[in-house]
Amino acid sequence: NGAGKTTLIKMLAGIMHPSAGHAEVSGFVPWHRKNAFKQQIAIVLGQKSQLWPDLPAADSLLLLREIYGLSWESYQKRLDFFLDTLDLRKLLKTQIRRLSLGERMKFELVAALIHEPKVIFLDEPTIGLDIGSQRAIRSFLNDYRQTFKPAMILTSHYMEDVEALCERLIILREGEVVYAGSLSNVSESYAQGRNIRLQLRDESLKHILLKAFPTMQESPEQPGLMRLHIHKDEVSETVLSLLKLAPVADLAVEEEDLGNIIDALQTSKRGLS
Repeated sequence: NGAGKTTLIKMLAGIMHPSAGHAEVSGFVPWHRKNAFKQQIAIVLGQKSQLWPDLPAADSLLLLREIYGLSWESYQKRLDFFLDTLDLRKLLKTQIRRLSLGERMKFELVAALIHEPKVIFLDEPTIGLDIGSQRAIRSFLNDYRQTFKPAMILTSHYMEDVEALCERLIILREGEVVYAGSLSNVSESYAQGRNIRLQLRDESLKHILLKAFPTMQESPEQPGLMRLHIHKDEVSETVLSLLKLAPVADLAVEEEDLGNIIDALQTSKRGLS
């Protein structure tokens, strides 16, 4: 919070004028707000709506058709694609305010993408949605990107969004970039730990493991489920030792949580690149 994510998105979309610096999107300076630039972009703000709450989505979408100067054939083709892909056809004439939050967000995406923009800004598109709606939105965005090949810029607090949708990552701290690079490189370069999760066949033997590994912890919700955090270079040796010490029903080695890595980068005293 407060790192400057939404402010950056608004500047790149031409909504805000920066106090200093320069930026170009598709060869345009965004805050000049030329019509040719606005035709090429879309912005979805998870906490704000561009649809009129008292009108059905059909009316708002017809207005957008006029604003973007879309032919009826092109508009109808795009609309049919979205209605079928997002399962919205039966809701097209329903008042926006009567829809669920997930349904509204789907229509927000239709409104933003109806003119087939080349650059799409997504500011926390899954915020406040239930798990099922979040997954549906992420799946749709992934499929849309694969099909139509737009550039997508996403801001999100949800690591599931980042992991599912992003190939490159920029981490901001108080308006400054502390990391810019591939998503895969974050884990490879900065995740020094691994989490071992194991389930004992006989939980009465857990004292053996706790004595050998004092930092190991038992899950309070599930007796016999043990967790251990180690350095990534110690994985093989540790797993072999665990298997020798006690009968194990299940064992998994998990990478460091992406959220913890990003939090460490944000709170570190020096920027990383």
